[in-house]
Order: sequence, then C-alpha cells, then structure tokens
Amino acid sequence: MNLAAPGAPVAARLSVVIAVRDEAENIAPLIEEIDQALPAGSFELIFVDDGSSDGTAEELVKAAARRPYMRVLTHGQSCGKSAAVATGAWAAEGEILLLLDGDGQNNPAYLPPMVRLLDEGGVSAGMVQGERQGRKDTTFKRFQSRLANAVRGFMLRDGTKDTGCGLKVVKRDVYLRLPHFDAVHRFTPALVGREGYEVLTFPVVDRARWHGTSKYGFWNRLWVGIGDMLGVWWLTRRRNVPKVVKVYPDAR
Repeated sequence: MNLAAPGAPVAARLSVVIAVRDEAENIAPLIEEIDQALPAGSFELIFVDDGSSDGTAEELVKAAARRPYMRVLTHGQSCGKSAAVATGAWAAEGEILLLLDGDGQNNPAYLPPMVRLLDEGGVSAGMVQGERQGRKDTTFKRFQSRLANAVRGFMLRDGTKDTGCGLKVVKRDVYLRLPHFDAVHRFTPALVGREGYEVLTFPVVDRARWHGTSKYGFWNRLWVGIGDMLGVWWLTRRRNVPKVVKVYPDAR
C-alpha cells in the first residue's frame, strides 16, 4: 500500500473517502466539485486507488501535488469497493467519514446538509444515508435495484430505501466497529443500526456516470448478495447492545 501526497493533511473534522478503480477521466472534475462543496480547511480528502490499470494513479498524484489536504493510497491489486473504503477509513483522521463514489453520479453538494443532519441527530445518530431520486440508470438496473432494496428492507428492517447510494455520512468510530466483508457498503445502514445507532436518510438527485462503465453488474453480485444478506440478517439478530446505566465510582 502506497502513500503519495506532499506534507501532512490539515487537521480536519471531516474525512472525504473515495474508492476508485479505472476512473481516470472522472478524477479532476470530481475533486473540483468537492473543493467547491466543502469549506477550505474543513476536510481532508482521501482517495484509495483499488488496483486501477488506466491513468487513475497518475491523475490522483497530479491532483494531490497541488493539495496538501489530499492523500492517495494504492492497493497493489483490486480488492473491491468495501475493502478500499475500509482502507481509507482506517487512514482517516477526521471524526466523520463522508463517502461517495468516484464516477460522478454522486453530487458532493449534498455532503454539507448531510453532515448538518447527522450533527442535529446528536449522540444517537450514527449515519446519514443518501436516497436517490430520479435514477439515471438503465431500466433493468433500476428494476434490479428496486427488487434488491425491497428484499433487503423486508429482511433487515434497516429503515432505508436505497442502501446502494454511494453518498453516506457516518461517524468514523461507529464505522470502524462494523464487521467488514466484500459487500459491507451495501449493508452499512443495517450494521450501524445493529450497533444501536439511528440511521437518518437524505434525498439526493441522481446523475448519470460521467465517463467509463460500471465495475459492478447484476449477475456478478446476485448470488453473493443473497448470501451476504442472510449473513447480515443473522448478525443483526445476534447482537445485544449493552446500555451502561451506572458507573462506580463516578468519575465526574
């Protein structure tokens, strides 16, 4: 794993973490949008290059050379989106993770109001999940997404309609407690709820991918997704969150 960025990142409360694979054409415009959406000095920016074979690595290093708040971590081989997000989360220094995809479909302009919603939720809120409106995907992809969300919602009762949306704002300490596996990004709300935290939702307008093609299809995740969902269903029913009501001696 490689770290490529000049200097140390500025101390910031927010850590933007983006996993990318073969997204060379999308890097520069996405970073520009993030810079416009978030106040300077309020965030660090972490990209995890998950074994790209195009010019993604070069684009990331070029962007980081002009941004002391940006870091680039590189996987030697592709390990999947969830593993890449976990790499970024462990490297992050902020107390809140701002997660989004690297293909241009997620608009960073939604991140500030999602952070405010999390703050307003207080200590009981663990994350804010984006819910896409006006999907720009193909008819078949929208169908498979609706079907998957309906089955997941029925089984996991996670209170969200669209866990597939890449826009997520989550407390870092909560995220790092979650069990990690290849598709954990699709079940984050259920697992945050498993830890005893409230999951809030925020409507976002979906956009079309800017360049390139999706790395994830229907058939390459259908059966694995079913197995993962059954595993998460088991995990959510085998967890009792203890509530500490008394401490002796009182340290106050």
